[in-house]
Amino acid sequence: MALSGMRGLSVFISDIRNCHNKEQERLRVDKELGNIRTRFKNEKGLSHYEKKKYVWKMLYIHMLGYDVDFGHMETVSLISAPKYPEKQVGYIVTSCLLNENNDFLRMVINTVRNDIIGRNETYQCLALTMVGNIGGKEFSESLAPDVQKLLISSSCRPVVRKKAALCLLRLYRKNPDVVNIDGWSDRMAQLLDERDLGVLTSVMSLFVSLVSNNAEAYWNCLPKCVRILERMARNQDIPQEYTYYGIPSPWLQVKAMRALQYFPTIEDPSARRALFEVLQRILMGTDVVKNVNKNNASHAVLFEALALVMHLDAEKEMMSQCVALLGKFIAVREPNIRYLGLENMSRMLLVTDVQDIIKRHQAQIITSLKDPDISIRRRALDLLYGMCDVTNAKEIVEELLQYLNTAEFAMREELALKAAILAEKFAPNLSWYVDVILQLIDKAGDFVSDDIWYRVVQFVTNNEDLQAYAAAKAREYLDKPALHETMVKVSAYLLGEYGHLLAQRPSCSPKELFTIINDRLPTVSSSTVAIIISAYAKILMHTQPPDAGLQQQILAIFKKHESYIDVEIQQRAVEYFELSRKGPALADVLAEMPKFPERESALLKKAEDAEVDTAEQSAIKLRSQQQSSSAIVVAAQPPVNGPAPAANHLTLVKMPSQNIAEESNVIHEETAVEAPKENGAPVEVQRNVEIITEPAPVSKVEPPASRPASQADLLADLLGPLAIEGPPAAVEQTPAQGLEANQSPVGDLALATLEDQSNSVQPIVNVEEKFNILCTKDSGVLYEDPNIQIGLKAEWRAHHGRLILFLGNKNTSPLLSLRALILPPSHFKVELSSVPDTIPPRAQVQIPVEVTNLRASRDVAVLDFSYKHGAALVNAKLRLPIVLHKFLQPITLSPEDFFAHWKTWNVQSLKVQEVVRGVKPLPIPEMASLLLSLHLAVTPGLDTNPNNMVACATFFSETTNAALCLVRVETDPQDRSQLRLTVASGDQNLTFELKEYIKEHLIDIPRARVAPPPAPQQPQMPPAAPATTYNDPGAMLAGLL
Repeated sequence: MALSGMRGLSVFISDIRNCHNKEQERLRVDKELGNIRTRFKNEKGLSHYEKKKYVWKMLYIHMLGYDVDFGHMETVSLISAPKYPEKQVGYIVTSCLLNENNDFLRMVINTVRNDIIGRNETYQCLALTMVGNIGGKEFSESLAPDVQKLLISSSCRPVVRKKAALCLLRLYRKNPDVVNIDGWSDRMAQLLDERDLGVLTSVMSLFVSLVSNNAEAYWNCLPKCVRILERMARNQDIPQEYTYYGIPSPWLQVKAMRALQYFPTIEDPSARRALFEVLQRILMGTDVVKNVNKNNASHAVLFEALALVMHLDAEKEMMSQCVALLGKFIAVREPNIRYLGLENMSRMLLVTDVQDIIKRHQAQIITSLKDPDISIRRRALDLLYGMCDVTNAKEIVEELLQYLNTAEFAMREELALKAAILAEKFAPNLSWYVDVILQLIDKAGDFVSDDIWYRVVQFVTNNEDLQAYAAAKAREYLDKPALHETMVKVSAYLLGEYGHLLAQRPSCSPKELFTIINDRLPTVSSSTVAIIISAYAKILMHTQPPDAGLQQQILAIFKKHESYIDVEIQQRAVEYFELSRKGPALADVLAEMPKFPERESALLKKAEDAEVDTAEQSAIKLRSQQQSSSAIVVAAQPPVNGPAPAANHLTLVKMPSQNIAEESNVIHEETAVEAPKENGAPVEVQRNVEIITEPAPVSKVEPPASRPASQADLLADLLGPLAIEGPPAAVEQTPAQGLEANQSPVGDLALATLEDQSNSVQPIVNVEEKFNILCTKDSGVLYEDPNIQIGLKAEWRAHHGRLILFLGNKNTSPLLSLRALILPPSHFKVELSSVPDTIPPRAQVQIPVEVTNLRASRDVAVLDFSYKHGAALVNAKLRLPIVLHKFLQPITLSPEDFFAHWKTWNVQSLKVQEVVRGVKPLPIPEMASLLLSLHLAVTPGLDTNPNNMVACATFFSETTNAALCLVRVETDPQDRSQLRLTVASGDQNLTFELKEYIKEHLIDIPRARVAPPPAPQQPQMPPAAPATTYNDPGAMLAGLL
């Protein structure tokens, strides 16, 4: 396509390239668009040359990223032109500018069909290329039969048949009904006999898509695929143009082997023998050479052959050969080859009887942990984690602990979690397990989650022989001058519970234990102070005979903390002080912690939620569960070691998840309510709707004996408020209000429904908490119940957003009658892809969602989804985290630019100011971090007052395009609970909405918590919900449903 003759187009492109900034470019583009629009209005006066020139300019402007919302009629009309130059421009530009839903395409369906069935091969290629690029249901219904005729026609040239095969592939993906399976099985077998490798490669792409949906209908094509691979392996009749660095058509080989992975097995002995000969030749003939391009091609064929070998469950000898070949790869210097070797060796772990062979390369895999490339280190870590068992666990865990000293921060959390899991699963003895976990906490305390030390406490509590040993190790760590706070928590807990077992050992008397723990008290946070105070009470109880000096010291600490700012610590200090004056009664109240009921480790669940799929499913396991829907289905991955996961475990994409067991709606068996404390930790109180009416600070409450496996670990429930954060401040309320406020721990804000639900299946996570997390992050879990887990991953660009909903079936039976509908507010335009009716057992469905922001608003969209499990129909409405600041982009302005805009927007509606009271009392750095989390860039130095902040951002929407937003926060150093907020922008609606949105995040709204009333009262009817409940846009929208 020669454009050199179009001088106007060349001048326009030169002007764009000579622009010094984006603003100049935009002005030049706007000027050109205005000129084109004016010329198109007088279309009769346009010559063919001018029309082509202006259409090319529209395409160039579209490629620059600007919206071209006119001229579509002129572009489409060129397709009907009789001459090739106009027709070529029409087809190319239409393919780029229009999508399958554009109404203008209906006007040219007949013209495109005439070009396809015509005798001009050039026009046929142009038409097939455009149809293949655009696709669409209307094209598939109108043109698919003609495209099929071209494909099977013997009179057409290969270049036309190649394009026909690829065009039919696109139409089939959009509308699978266009291909009749019954008739196409024999046709496909004939097409696979094609001698032209270009046509055969295109046909093989179509065949892979066909067998992925219904392999049973194409059994007669299986020998043909084997024959193609034989032809490639023997290099028979391969033209030179299809030989890539000496490798016969590597793309065709890869596609043929991928197609074979969709068939369950190969029963024909001759075909199976021929296929294994081909695979053997590929394995033997592949080696690492210096030519990068040849390496890439040969390795693509090799790794697909490895996947096919694993799928066919080949003999152990061939499996050993595959592992030996991968062992060579992980020892070479080229990082890409080492990465591929490690990754494919991880896949080999899915095959039985191969793990012992892989262990021979353990030393080389451990060496890869020290590789400069972090991606190789991650693959080596995943491989070590997968290949670990009882025989090599000690060596691998010790290597991981040693590597922890030098590992980068990005890997330490994953490294600590996996080391803890391996130590728990394959510990030769429990004392070794305690040593490993304590070393882990000491070396990487910042990256050790609370679940890890909860688990070691649970093991120590349940094993009496381990208690004295664990307490002694904790005493040793407290001698270190620098100690992480998590280690202080563990040590204080263990010495409080079991320090009396060390009384006869040197430096372990109660007074010495108190002294060494008390040295850490001034340097720890409130959550650790609460555990230390409980440890003091335990030490005081176990001191026999009583030590008057020690008692006075501990009571003085209790007295000092009675006025502590944290209400949790204050309550403990008061209660322990009163209990310590009761003498022998203290021993009954602070009895030793009972044994925890045996349950599955919460660490395993956490690892599954955060795990990257490093050992991918073989193609047959992955693709056999795909459906005809445009949604993507991913099968669950079984663990390499250990028993199969429970029915509620599903391996999803990498999404961090903290599954906290909370239940909602009518009845809650367990609720995260602050209950009377015992033995240094809050105790869960079972209740069924009725409210606690009598305080019982000294009564012994037994922990629940059992709980469903999907709920959080009991120890995490007991120590959670202590180890994570203090409880929220108490709010005075009537018993009825307390009942109502705590009736639904899931939260009205996130579970966007106001009416009572009759679902028998309730969420097992705090949906409000998940919603709030996703407002600041772009991936995570949105909702989970015993049957399904809904994850979300989002990408944002200007005023467009793309979300992917991950719906994972956690059961071994399918979820039926799946329905998902998004209810967007008026300022959003949302497109939801088709939703399959069924989710297969232990599989995952991915549903893309396209979002366009039309204007600024604080309203959010609501996801209304339902499914049927057995006879139970489950329905829920969830708020989607598509919030205002997702369309903000932080920017930094110079003082001149800032004050120029600030003075320009002096109109009252464009600059809004408000004194906000009741805000969170935050220091200036934390206030800046809060604004940054809302995508507002704080610019220091613009405001000379150090107590003030100025922030800037660009807001993107379809109506305002890129709108500049300016924010000024003026704080009062004498009273941090109030400030003055000023917001300015060029749009009145944007200014108001942004000001209210920032205000919502600044105001501190305390949560209600249940407090025991002073006397029993009769149950009262809950009062009407306050009006503020209906100020929430998502709740209002759900209420209208």
